[in-house]
Amino acid sequence: MNSTRKRVVITGMGTVNPLGLNLAASWQAIMRGASGIELISLFDTAAHSVKIAGEVKGFDPVERFGKKDARRMDRFVQFALSAAQEAVLASGLKVDAGNADRIGALIGTGMGGITTVGSEAQTLNARGASRISPFMVPMMLPDTAAGQVALHFGLRGPNLAVSAACASSTNAIGEAAEMIRRGAADVMLSGGAEAALTPLIMAGFANMGTLSTKSSDPHSASRPFDNERDGFVAAEGAAVLVLEDAAHATARGAQILGEVLGYGLSNDAFHMTAPASDGSSAARCMQLALNDAGLQAADIDYLNAHGTSTMLNDRMETLAIKKVFAAAAATLPVSSTKSMHGHLLGAAGALEACIALQAIAHGILPPTINYAHPDEHCDLDYVPNQSRAAKVRRAMSNSFGFGGHNACLIFGSYLNDHA
Repeated sequence: MNSTRKRVVITGMGTVNPLGLNLAASWQAIMRGASGIELISLFDTAAHSVKIAGEVKGFDPVERFGKKDARRMDRFVQFALSAAQEAVLASGLKVDAGNADRIGALIGTGMGGITTVGSEAQTLNARGASRISPFMVPMMLPDTAAGQVALHFGLRGPNLAVSAACASSTNAIGEAAEMIRRGAADVMLSGGAEAALTPLIMAGFANMGTLSTKSSDPHSASRPFDNERDGFVAAEGAAVLVLEDAAHATARGAQILGEVLGYGLSNDAFHMTAPASDGSSAARCMQLALNDAGLQAADIDYLNAHGTSTMLNDRMETLAIKKVFAAAAATLPVSSTKSMHGHLLGAAGALEACIALQAIAHGILPPTINYAHPDEHCDLDYVPNQSRAAKVRRAMSNSFGFGGHNACLIFGSYLNDHA
């Protein structure tokens, strides 16, 4: 590790996702190997070929924000703000006039306020232009999640969104860490949010042939690296982390949950939806993260894979891991928690970052559930079906998105790497 650059630590985490409405509930579900995939209840699926998704269940925005504010926030913003509230509370961070200029927000999303776009389009067609909500535009913009988080906490530091398909929130965390390292902020609230389980988006994904159609058994539909996988399961939710200059966190006596050690990104420049099959660009992304962290592949104890449960992605990622880790790949624990919570699209990387940090903190490897039929092209240790106790000092988390976007983060135990 470069000893001259600022160290960036995590002091709080929060999430809303198909496995739970907070981090503790989500982690308990992951350790049990539970599935959050169910039949879709958000809309009538009678005319749809895909009838399953990872919905956030039991979330009441009116109870959390009040009727007035809830009506003026798209569902993805509601998720983002809820996750941010949990993360800030956990961090013990207090925002006031003296530090607000040094605290910012960077929230990633792939779709932004697509729920609002869909509902307002229906209103336009059914009731005319005069009935469109005056709040539609701010509700639909991708940067509204970051803006609402800043507004809620009074943050006057850097504020923006990242949109890089399914790599969005991994990029958001990596870029937020870079902002802290270059001195643009002392603290950043960063992660991702997505709420794209709409009839339009689900039909679009289904017609691309990317979604699982195992509607008769939703819990087994997401099966990364399994030979009978048939597509990803779309999901919704959010996760936000409080990233902080280590010196700043130490000075205020914050509990440090882990450290951002490395960040890498690359692009396939191959196809707008399919990954480059040889895994070379994904491998380069992982290697860049290792280089940024000053680590060797052998220093990684666990890898949270992108692992979407699509035929092409899982084989490509397995090949990329082998390119980077060489002989060590055979014993490296690799799991895809999308088998449990589904694919949160632009928010996936942030949730998986939280899971990787939990693995470090608790010494437990999350499983890849529904792994029953080995694929000869996917032959790594995928921590099949049950969580496993293990010492995890450093964890890597991968995110790959449509458009060839590749992003990778490496997290570590702060005390271990500080020693």
